[in-house]
Amino acid sequence: MSRARAVVEAIAKALADRPESVSVTEREARGQTFVELTMAPGDMGRIIGRQGRTAQAVRTLATLAAEMDGVRVSVDFRD
Repeated sequence: MSRARAVVEAIAKALADRPESVSVTEREARGQTFVELTMAPGDMGRIIGRQGRTAQAVRTLATLAAEMDGVRVSVDFRD
């Protein structure tokens, strides 16, 4: 598990009302890592936040964690 995935998973579980419903998958393609986050529908609004501010913060933290591993990352939120 990459650092970026661990960061996304930890934040999502901390913000979710139902942390057991949090699912984080990771795949690599063309030198980039894609992290996909799936949550319960009611919890997705919490991770996105007002005007997407929380989602942007999660993406920023994942990017910083991925830089420590020397890779690029993209975080997608799936409902």
